[in-house]
Amino acid sequence: MAFTDEIRPRADEIWTAIVEHPMVAGIGDGTLQAEPFKYWVRQDYQYLIEYSRLFALGAAKAPTFDRMKTFTQLLTATLTEEMDLHRSYAAEFGITESELETTSLSPTTQGYTDFLLRTAALGSFTDLVVALLPCMWGFNDVATQLAADGLPADERYAAWIEMYTGEEFNELTEWCLTLTDEMTAGASETDIERYRHIFETSAQYEYRFWDAAWRREEWTI
Repeated sequence: MAFTDEIRPRADEIWTAIVEHPMVAGIGDGTLQAEPFKYWVRQDYQYLIEYSRLFALGAAKAPTFDRMKTFTQLLTATLTEEMDLHRSYAAEFGITESELETTSLSPTTQGYTDFLLRTAALGSFTDLVVALLPCMWGFNDVATQLAADGLPADERYAAWIEMYTGEEFNELTEWCLTLTDEMTAGASETDIERYRHIFETSAQYEYRFWDAAWRREEWTI
């Protein structure tokens, strides 16, 4: 059985919990107040900066030229196109570029990105790929579930759903799923157990990232 097929039941459980979270449910039906989402947009901008470092490490650790090239392309696309889109999207909520740049990482954002980069820096290329998967797979699956109930009237939330159900992101998700299965094929049970733990930790952080935005989490002192 392919690794992603094996972990799909646990993934589905976490993606469903995200869809049912009031933060995400509010995006789906368009009733979410702006403030929690503005918090999410600011934190996600900072997350993308650290996410780019993950792609850079992927390029450095890639076992073949083609995979190095792909991760370099993802790094470039994230730093240019996706960051530009994020700035434009933030502006629709009245968030300035300066506010995005000066946002401090929340405890959850710090913990999530530290986990990703530690896994990438100290682990294997396969460890990095498995840690990367929940972000792409989760956003695609969650947005697909929301889209199944119809797009919300709020065009800003509808645009978010359309972005992560679009052809480009669907292809990116399928690429990451396929790469994960290729890299984990034939792995020992010891390695598979480590991959399960990495995947689940990243996936749980995906849930916590939404929950932190809902609570507008801050450092206590």
